[in-house]
Amino acid sequence: MNILVVDDSAFMRKVITDIVEKQSDLHVMNTARNGKQAVELISQNNYDLVLMDIEMPTMNGLEALKVIRRTNNVPVIILSALSKKENTIEALATGATDFVEKPNNLMNLENEWLEEFLTKIRGIDNETKDDSSDKARLFVNVQKNDKDFNTLRAVVIGASTGGPKTLLRIIRSLNTPTRIPILIVQHMPKGFTTSFAERLNQESKSEVVEAKEGMKIEPKIYVAPGDFHMVVKNGKISLNQGPKQNGTRPAVDNLFISAADVYKNRLAGIILTGMGKDGTIGMSRIKDFGGYTVSQDEQSSVIFGMPRSAIEAGVVDEVLSLDEVCQRLQQMIG
Repeated sequence: MNILVVDDSAFMRKVITDIVEKQSDLHVMNTARNGKQAVELISQNNYDLVLMDIEMPTMNGLEALKVIRRTNNVPVIILSALSKKENTIEALATGATDFVEKPNNLMNLENEWLEEFLTKIRGIDNETKDDSSDKARLFVNVQKNDKDFNTLRAVVIGASTGGPKTLLRIIRSLNTPTRIPILIVQHMPKGFTTSFAERLNQESKSEVVEAKEGMKIEPKIYVAPGDFHMVVKNGKISLNQGPKQNGTRPAVDNLFISAADVYKNRLAGIILTGMGKDGTIGMSRIKDFGGYTVSQDEQSSVIFGMPRSAIEAGVVDEVLSLDEVCQRLQQMIG
């Protein structure tokens, strides 16, 4: 896997390069010290992945990403600082594939950070090169829109890698305020979900909030906070820090299962782009109660892992393009 590392700090470039080069399956093909150099290198070479800082002189990461996305879909993971989380959200909205927080101590890297960093790199590589989903492709044209959406009492949505940009697109597309609650789990660490909810709220005709313990569930859009599982309980939001599920907290499954238990056949679940299998068990629970399930299709997903898992498990009523997901959600909430 050939990687381009972009950071204005020579020390940071060395730290990232050393980590990558210790892996037998990864290779730093080039490095760049600003966005301008990165744009030039990407126009001249084929990379499997770009690891890029945001705050850089000459041309920052956001500016570079906008230029890159005009002509190139190379996956880009942002090396993010928590103090600049709004910039990270903007980068995701612009087309960054994912982000990793920069480590607090470059001299003594924590094993948990290293594991997350390498998992995200390898996950993107595996997902973008996986052509084995023949079974999933058989379902792409499945359409079963015989549900009376007027009876719905809630919609739950799960997303991971590629989700922020996808969710922004969906929220922008809704042309009326929602008549029912929409509850969202986007895999994102603590601190970033606040900025993400604020950004969604700017784009939405409905109120979007980061969920808090004990909030009454109303016709709003709720985003699960980073590092907390979000579940539905007695008409209210309940948060907990139970064990990670599918390697993440918040987990899509936890929300979907709890919502299915409450709303029964008056619930719709939507699985969007993302790495891994989170959400499949939850979609199954929604189906068991007679609810309605939708999956984003392969072509419009940044990473098809989560949708594919649900499709292959046979728990999806409808497989839709992103544009069609927007239209279907409008029907559900209108």
